[in-house]
Amino acid sequence: MKAYVKTSRAPGGELREVPEPKPADDQVKVRVTASSICGTDLHIWDWNEWAQGRIQRLPLVLGHELSGEVIEVGRSVRGLSVGDHVSAETHIADGTCFQCRTGRMHICENVKVLGVDTDGVFAEYAVLPEVNAWRNDPSLDPSLASIQEPLGNAVHCFLPEDTVEDLAGRTVLITGCGPIGLAAILVAKALGAGTVIATEVSPLRIELAKKLGADHVFNPKAMGPGIIQAIREATGGMGSDLSLEMSGHPDSLRLAFDALRPGGRVSLLGLFDGNVSLNFDNSIIFKAARVHGIFGRRMFDTWYTVKGLLANPTFRDKVSQIITHRVPIGELPRAMEILHSGQAAKISLQPKW
Repeated sequence: MKAYVKTSRAPGGELREVPEPKPADDQVKVRVTASSICGTDLHIWDWNEWAQGRIQRLPLVLGHELSGEVIEVGRSVRGLSVGDHVSAETHIADGTCFQCRTGRMHICENVKVLGVDTDGVFAEYAVLPEVNAWRNDPSLDPSLASIQEPLGNAVHCFLPEDTVEDLAGRTVLITGCGPIGLAAILVAKALGAGTVIATEVSPLRIELAKKLGADHVFNPKAMGPGIIQAIREATGGMGSDLSLEMSGHPDSLRLAFDALRPGGRVSLLGLFDGNVSLNFDNSIIFKAARVHGIFGRRMFDTWYTVKGLLANPTFRDKVSQIITHRVPIGELPRAMEILHSGQAAKISLQPKW
């Protein structure tokens, strides 16, 4: 089969012919009907500092965001059948460690991530453990089905625990309007947030953030230190009740805490290229701030929430607007160039080689 493969510890990837995967007893084999590019894929493609320290296995088939059709099932598979339409939960858990046995599979002590630790989905076919294959409504657009995984990241930022505060009427700050940040705007509104403030430097993404319902969109590069005052004014002088850091930029990290009201909460999703600094005294301790690191999705609470949100046609239509480009997967290098240009939000890869 054709697949995009990371072959060397250097930028880029190669289109190669590789053996078709065969499902193990507990796996399903899927024909990929759409995939999409995540920021993690871009990090691995660029071979930045994070990727250099994280990727251990080469060669590696890239990609993890998937929709596909089941074409073969392993001998012990009972819940899925040939013809089912599925997406991938990308955290492959061992099911036996303390975290898994206490309801925290997404942070399994021995977790393997699809397309990072195991061969991924930028290919004609892929295999998934049955437990990681989420059954979709066959009528769901494959491109939309493939971005449920990052949409789940946005949901997890708001609902990191079994019991969280009511968002009704609350103020939310989202730093960084990449695809997940844009999705977070929609999730915030769906969960009843009163005021949603977003920060972004890309003109295209600024316009998308406004279109998707952000009440205020500020450009930190243009505003400089004045952005804190603007956020204060937009929140009646209080600051944000909840800050979501989505950009992975050190300045945005500090802004997320500086703009937070005392007793507020921060969810950290963006990945940083290297070590960052933060004044813990003023940013966290004296503010009694609550901080959540967000890794993946709660398995599988988050997926059920995403399913419920996508059942709403209005929400579904708005999420679709985050997909700004649909590119044949055979043109993956061009898709990466588009992302680097800043002229895209989410790119859906179509199964055309």
